[in-house]
This record gives sequence, C-alpha cells and structure tokens, in this order.
Amino acid sequence: MCGIIGYIGGSESLPVLMDGLRRLEYRGYDSAGVAVIGPDGSLDIRRAAGKLINLSNELDAAPVLGKVGIGHTRWATHGRPSTENAHPHTDCTGRLCVVQNGIVENYATLRRGLLERGHVFTSETDTEVLAHLIEEELAKLERLGEEDNGSRLLSAVRQALAQVRGAYAIAVLSLDEPQSIVGARLSAPLIVGLGDQENYLASDIPAVLARTRQIIRLGEGELALLTPAGVSVWDQVGKQIEASITRVDWDQKAAEKGGYPHFVLKEIYEQPEALTNAMVGRVGQPGGMLAELSHLDLGGINRVVMLACGTSHYACMISKYAIEQWCQLPVEVAVASEARYADPVIDDRTLAIAVSQSGETADTLAAFDQAKRSGAKTIAVANSVGSAITIGADAVMYLQVGPEIGVVATKTFTGQLAVLMMLGVHVARARGTMTGEGAEALLTELSRVPEAMQRALACADEAARIADSVANVDHLLFIGRGVGYPTAMEGALKLKEISYIHAEGYPAGELKHGPIALLEPSMPVLAVATDSKTYEKMVSNIQEVRARGARVIAIATEGDEEIRQHADEVIYVPPMSELFSPFANVVPMQLFSYYAAIHRGCDVDQPRNLAKSVTVE
Repeated sequence: MCGIIGYIGGSESLPVLMDGLRRLEYRGYDSAGVAVIGPDGSLDIRRAAGKLINLSNELDAAPVLGKVGIGHTRWATHGRPSTENAHPHTDCTGRLCVVQNGIVENYATLRRGLLERGHVFTSETDTEVLAHLIEEELAKLERLGEEDNGSRLLSAVRQALAQVRGAYAIAVLSLDEPQSIVGARLSAPLIVGLGDQENYLASDIPAVLARTRQIIRLGEGELALLTPAGVSVWDQVGKQIEASITRVDWDQKAAEKGGYPHFVLKEIYEQPEALTNAMVGRVGQPGGMLAELSHLDLGGINRVVMLACGTSHYACMISKYAIEQWCQLPVEVAVASEARYADPVIDDRTLAIAVSQSGETADTLAAFDQAKRSGAKTIAVANSVGSAITIGADAVMYLQVGPEIGVVATKTFTGQLAVLMMLGVHVARARGTMTGEGAEALLTELSRVPEAMQRALACADEAARIADSVANVDHLLFIGRGVGYPTAMEGALKLKEISYIHAEGYPAGELKHGPIALLEPSMPVLAVATDSKTYEKMVSNIQEVRARGARVIAIATEGDEEIRQHADEVIYVPPMSELFSPFANVVPMQLFSYYAAIHRGCDVDQPRNLAKSVTVE
C-alpha cells in the first residue's frame, strides 16, 4: 500500500504534491519522491529514503518549479527501502516516469524480456518495469502514427498494462505530452479530483480534500487522462466512458481515516482488500509453490518451530493445525520471549519460522538468531520490508497488507494467517505430502476468504449491540476448540488491549479443570461455535456454562438455528471449512472489542501502555 498524488493546472505543483503526500503518509513511509515538469521542459525528479521529512528537507534546500507533477510515498514490497528504489521510476530515455501502488505479479518475466531487448534497470522494483513497457509502446505508436483520441501517452499506458498481471494504481508523466497526466487502476484504489482549470490524481481522498470535493472514483481497469482543461475516463479497450462524479462531505480529519472514526475500525474493514493483496503473486502459482521460497530445499526437514509474540503467536497457533495436517510434521509454537532463554532442540533439519508484524520485535529477533546459530533453515514473516527480522533469514515472506496505523493488530493478524497457510501448502508440496491438485484446491479456497470476510463484516450492528450490553463487566471468558481455541485467545487479547476489560481465552474442554469455578451470572462467555469436528462437544461445553447461569454469546455458522437453544446471543458468520474458519470468526470478535472500547470511552487507536512495535525486552 503506497500513496500517489498528481497535479496539473495553473499553480505551482510542488506545494500541492507535498501536502498530498503528508496526508497520505499513513499509506507508506519507507521512502518518497516527486517528479515535476519544469518551465524549461525538463523532468525534475527528487527522491529520498525514509520518512517524508527527508524529502521535504531536500526540497526546502533546492525546490523544483513546474505546474505538472506526480508524487509518491512508498510502502516497500519489491526491493528494500532506499533512494534507488523510491518512486518515481523512469525509462531508458529519461523522458517519462511512473509511480505505482500495488504489485506487478509477472514483473520477473517482463523484466527478463526487457533486459533481452536492451533495457537498463536502476532499481530492484517491479514498478520500473512499467516505465520501460510504456517506453516501448510509445515508440511503437510513434512509428505507426497511432494514438487514443489525441493522447499517444494514454494509448501507450493502456497497451503496456495489457501485458501486466497483478494489482496496480499508477500515475504517468511524459515530456512528449507535458500537459497530461495518465492514471490507471486495477485492484488498487485511485481517484480523480476535479478543480477549476486544474485537476488531481490520488490514491485516497485525503490527499485532495483541502482543494476539491468533486471526486471521480476510477473503476476496475479504467484509465484517466488529466489535462488542465478537464478529465476523460477510458476502459481497457480504449473506449471513452462517462464517469460518475461524487461530492465528498467528510472533514479532513475523518478523510484521513477513510471516513471511519478510528484507524482500528478502518483496518478491520480493510481486511478483505488486505488479504487479496497478501495473495497477489502467490495464489495461482503452479502446484502451490511460492517463488520467494523456491531456492530453499525443504524436502528434508523433520520439524517446524514457530517463534512469535502476542497476536503473531496466536496466528502461529492457528497455523500449526494446518501445517501439521498438510505437511505431516511436528510443529512447535514457542512464545519467543520464553524460547530465547530455553535450550530448544533445533538442528539443520528444523525449519524455524519467525513471525513479527513490525519485523523489529526484540524477543522474536533474539529467538530467531538462536535458531540460526543452531543451523535451522529460517523463514521470516513480516509486514515491513527491510526490517531487522528479514536480515540474514534464508527466505522472507512479506504480508503485503499495507501499513497498520492502529496499535492493535487486525489486518496484520489475518494477513499473517494467510501467509502462513500459503507457506504450509508450499512445504507440503516440497515434502510430497500434498499433490499439485490438492494444493491448488486449498489455494482456491483461500482465494475465497476475502469474500467471506466481507460477508462477516455485516455482523457489525449485532456486535455493537451486544458489546454495549456487556461493556461494563469486569471479566469475560472466550472459549473454543481446535482452531477455535487460539482464535478465542486472539479475541480475548483484542478485548483486553482496547477496552481494558479483563478477558481470557481458554480451551472449552478444559473448563471443568478449573475455570468453571469462575462462572456466575455477571461473567459473560463468548464461544466460538462454528461448524467443526468438535461442534457437538462445543455445544456440550456451552450447556455447562449456561447451567452455571453465565450469559453465552455464540459465534455460529449461518443457518445453524440449533445454537439459539443454547446461547443468549448469536452472531452469525459465513460457512467455511474448519481450518479457514478463523478468518471469519475473528471479525465479530474484533468488532465486539472495538465497540466495547468505544462504549467505555477508551482510546482505541492508541491504547494505554501499548506500542505498535516492542523493540526492547
């Protein structure tokens, strides 16, 4: 997830670009850059690694002038955060440049072809491929004398994108058409802002809201041609279409959160899109094999150790069920803060997987280093490109879910689940415990998860109502069985983190071994009771709770009317296979925790005593 801004009109573009990037910095802060067409007809590009302030300082010292420009703030996916990998990226001629949000899934194949045809690359990014493809298409069109209704650049962008697989939102400048900006999108957001003899392009509304409230939301596969005089919108086959204009009435503060009152709620609702992004370039690969792991020989491993803390630990606990079943391997999930002081049995036939949202978690780093020293094969799973946990790992799998601003993990949790599930399929194929057909069937099922999560979000009103009714309790118990148990633990953690209600996640079958003594009418119990091989046993556990007078809130599968006989409240989620059910089941827990916190007046985006990244022991 990156931030894009473009401006064309009668004013100096740089102040517009920098203000837009500041309002989009929540979408990426690994590097930033701008490109401006100057009064002398030159293309002036400035880029800087790190946060936007680094670029701002450079431009304060040496500003650029010009009334047409594009800018970008980067969340790295291909290529480490650096000045060389910062956008915009140019072609061989240096006469055009591109900024992008998204992932070019087939960039490696495209890059090889371009190299064979004599192109020279200066970055590690997939985006630079787009600049060179557009360069080639412009050259072809110039030879043929063809263009789309007055814009050869628009034609070249459209034809270049026809060669691309993946998700993208792009903005393109060219000295051959200095009074134009071309934008295009597919599975990544891009909007057009309409002004008076000036127009804007951006990846999100906050970037332009201070200057216009007239917005065009580009549709899937659509392109936009911006000039000072107006905007035209085109489809993928070169046909002009009539665009719908929307007036936005948000205030600026709300706009930064996409109209949501808090980043946490926004990120809960972003999960379907985030999971789709996590799967780009991975789901659909032949036989379920992952390119980022292709250099690792995993056929001879005899054990898996997963190292993580907090929410990442619960993602590992859920994934353990899948990896053991698919790979026929013993899997140990270790709390990293404990593992670093233990004497784990790890050798060169062990696969050690470290999972950290930030990639900087001190305890996870220490435990991972211990595994490396013991000779294990190592895979790092993180959301931040170039973070500490990725250094020295044998392989890295990035979540690709974009920045998470709220302190508590929501979309990074489900992103971790998706990545670990894909990793499990890959290992199973490498070991020969799963056929190619079996892998593709599982990944096809995984590809349907975003739709199921979107449906699960429909429970928001019910989750809010129930949360309001129990928000003043002092204690709450979450119970589940199988993958429902660690899902319940994650639900309890969310409630603790943002509402400050004491909550515990517990295996339902263990109630009689102690916790049942806590049950009384004032203590609600939230039960994960969706379809599973232990469903009937789960119902029996719920009956034990009801017999002690405790109020039961059940998360159940759509169509299960029987559960209403045993629960005081029921929140329904779409049907899913048991191993994939946590994706849907965690959604009502996230919403329940959020609304309980709101009822109690808590700061949900920045809960007390918590930090986004735990970089000290």
